[in-house]
Amino acid sequence: MAMNKNTVLAWATWIMIIEGLILIALGAFRYDEVAGWGFASVGIGFFAIAWVFNALKGRV
Repeated sequence: MAMNKNTVLAWATWIMIIEGLILIALGAFRYDEVAGWGFASVGIGFFAIAWVFNALKGRV
């Protein structure tokens, strides 16, 4: 199975989306203190980076 640049970026995008969802869920359901806000904001940051990876597909 040959993985080119676009395939690697697609996998990275999906992994970062899943990790972002996990972090947001941890912030929402596990931590009720200020740490929950930190987890949720890092999860949103993961979404932003995944968006950039998705935008780079086909251009790199």
